Amino acid sequence: MFDLDGTLTEPYEGITKSFQYALKAYGINVNQSDLLPVIGPPLIDSFCSMFGFDEKTGWEAVRKYRERFENVGWRENSLIDGVPDMLDALKRQGKKIALATSKPFVFADKIIKEYKIDKYFDVAVGAELNGEKGTKKEIITKTLKKLNCSRPGLAVMVGDRRYDIEGARQCGTAAIGVRVGYAEKDELEKAGAEYIADTIADLKNFLLSH
Repeated sequence: MFDLDGTLTEPYEGITKSFQYALKAYGINVNQSDLLPVIGPPLIDSFCSMFGFDEKTGWEAVRKYRERFENVGWRENSLIDGVPDMLDALKRQGKKIALATSKPFVFADKIIKEYKIDKYFDVAVGAELNGEKGTKKEIITKTLKKLNCSRPGLAVMVGDRRYDIEGARQCGTAAIGVRVGYAEKDELEKAGAEYIADTIADLKNFLLSH
């Protein structure tokens, strides 16, 4: 199971610019470089914890964010070097591959199709647009169900933030961190990642050998 933002794709431009767009509606101006922490967790959590919004205002801000993201933000993205080669090698080895992202599925689906990696996934799971937070525990649980995986210990979650690692541990799956994304120093270690790959090439070699 793979996270999307910061694990398979580089989403910095689309996410931070859409976040800026939403915040400006509330008279808040923030530099893009100060918005790195919003890449990974559910949007509602970032609006509330970083900017002090109550839940009602936070969801309004999420809808504002999506005004821009659904038009241009989702395209302001790129694949991280080596990702297609890694997915292709795993597929040829017979691995079941799933996308497990807290990004709304409607956007995640567009992105993986845009970059032509959708063919590698047996299942793809994302958050809904109906007000669910889409925590990593919820996403992983849904993904395991879609994979018909009754033994979580046979699965592994790969991600770049502590949310991926913590969600995996809560669901009983293995947890692998990758440093190509937005984790802060020691974030993945503290979250309890069982292995941490420095590059996509490292990740590919590790997954192929286990």
